Amino acid sequence: MNIWRNLANALVVPEIRNRILFVFGAFAVFVIMVYVQIPYVNLQAWQGVLSSGQFLNFLGFLSGGALQHFSVIAMGITPYINASIIMQLMTVVFPNIKEMMQHGGEEGRKRVGLYTRWLTVVLALAQATVMVVALNRSQVFERSDLAYLITVTLTLTAGTIWLMWLGEQITDKGIGNGVSLIIFVGIILRYPVYFSQTLALGEKGGLNILGLVIFGLIAVLSLISIIFMYQGQRRVPVQYAKRVVGRKVYGGRSTYIPLRLNNAGVISIIFAISILLLPQQIASWGRQASGTFWDSYSQFIALYFNYNSFLYNFAYFFLVVVFTFFYSSVVLQIQDIAENLQKQGGFIPGIRPGKPTSDYISKILVRITAVAAVYLGLLAILPNVTQSLTHITTFYLGSTSLLIVVGVALDTMTQIEARLAMRDYRGFIKQ
Repeated sequence: MNIWRNLANALVVPEIRNRILFVFGAFAVFVIMVYVQIPYVNLQAWQGVLSSGQFLNFLGFLSGGALQHFSVIAMGITPYINASIIMQLMTVVFPNIKEMMQHGGEEGRKRVGLYTRWLTVVLALAQATVMVVALNRSQVFERSDLAYLITVTLTLTAGTIWLMWLGEQITDKGIGNGVSLIIFVGIILRYPVYFSQTLALGEKGGLNILGLVIFGLIAVLSLISIIFMYQGQRRVPVQYAKRVVGRKVYGGRSTYIPLRLNNAGVISIIFAISILLLPQQIASWGRQASGTFWDSYSQFIALYFNYNSFLYNFAYFFLVVVFTFFYSSVVLQIQDIAENLQKQGGFIPGIRPGKPTSDYISKILVRITAVAAVYLGLLAILPNVTQSLTHITTFYLGSTSLLIVVGVALDTMTQIEARLAMRDYRGFIKQ
């Protein structure tokens, strides 16, 4: 009830209402661009390419159907996401970038943002080039002259850059993270398609009532567990020593370090599924070639590495666990937390400052990351288990999409609440 009350209060405030309306206006423009198709594309051949493997479908599930329509924003915001992840990983290799992000102030953050944008352009251009060359060989385009192929490559690159710009405009003039909200609306746009396909299957008598009930229960329990995992945190108590300056006493307060249970977010699942889908996509390409090796490889993938096989789900679970530990260690720098705590005169009760503090926090982080890794691994294989139990294949209950939708919704509502609290605080100061 608090969520709806805060949303109603936000719509009363002109500043927050205008920001919310700007976000929905940006969503409307995004939906229009989804249906702006690139000319001279053989949609029948393109649908055949999409049905030959799941790798392209995975790349397009964030685009709200733009890839399926082969629109000007068919590549979506994926290159920008990859560029942001690469910049985060580069902080481990290049200390200068880490110093710039943490201690460079506003100027440092602007410079890192500029590097991320340029890296996005490079990645988008490379992805568009590979995509156009591969599709030209599959006879997806009705024209194959060099000028047309270059135009399509530049158009796809420009579409990604436009989405990046739109996301930044939402962040500046709206509420929430613009890129995350674009991904959010792209996922939401796919759900009406899933619902219509499920209803069509039900009208033909292809749905089992028991399976539908089980599917609904799994969906509800998944949403509840994601909310608890997303908001869960381990609070490490911190005490600041008292300092006497003249007649005044400073410090002496108690606080805590909030360690989130899921520090990796959805990145670990994206990494794992990207690796797992590559063998299947290679197998789909190999079917077009002839040879004993490709026939044996395709048969092995189809028999032992399909979505319902034990090997596939075990590898999926294992990769998610590994990437969760890896990315959590990259995002959360324990040594920096311990050093900043010591510089500010803070300490964990019963733990000496310095290395003992970092070791203590690391031990806690390993424990909570183990819980999050196992949970994310089970959540990752949940869609395949759900389809096996319910036999409902028209509505894909994706773990990645659920994590993104819940996380973005909670973050946006948190920012709305923060703006409402700031407004009340300003009113108190004026009085």
